[in-house]
Amino acid sequence: MKKELLSSDYLTGEAFYQKRSIFSWLNKNLIIEIICSLLIILFIYSSLSKLSAYNRFSVQLSKSPFITSFYKLVAWSIPAAEIVIAFLLAVKRTRLVGLYASFFLMSLFTAYLVIMLNFSYYIPCSCGGVLEYLSWEQHIVFNSFFIVIAGAGVLLKAYDTQSKNIYA
Repeated sequence: MKKELLSSDYLTGEAFYQKRSIFSWLNKNLIIEIICSLLIILFIYSSLSKLSAYNRFSVQLSKSPFITSFYKLVAWSIPAAEIVIAFLLAVKRTRLVGLYASFFLMSLFTAYLVIMLNFSYYIPCSCGGVLEYLSWEQHIVFNSFFIVIAGAGVLLKAYDTQSKNIYA
């Protein structure tokens, strides 16, 4: 029996690949769930902290040299977008859209931060919660981590969706 398990016919047989693909599928789904959970926690925490201190958040945005003229619109749209993205990530049918939106929003936040650091004389911190205690370099690393996991989530989920459509 042990010789059968170690023979090359068994290792290349259909049963071996089926077990491996089932394990890979579970592993991939678990990774996607963890990524989505981390992003949901980030966006809900961030949006609630901005809304709970809305006046301070709004004043900080009004001091930003690039968005001064439309800070009121931005002050409502950022927390609203974060809540919508968290909802998209929570619902399995819209998860891929939520992952794309997470990647886009985190990239946008990071690009804005880098532009502010390089071209602005004043950099207001309108993050809210514990994120406002990070240095600018730590903030860029923090955002980059979430950009990477959102990108990984997009790739995993897009591949998962594509492979399901092939066999459907």
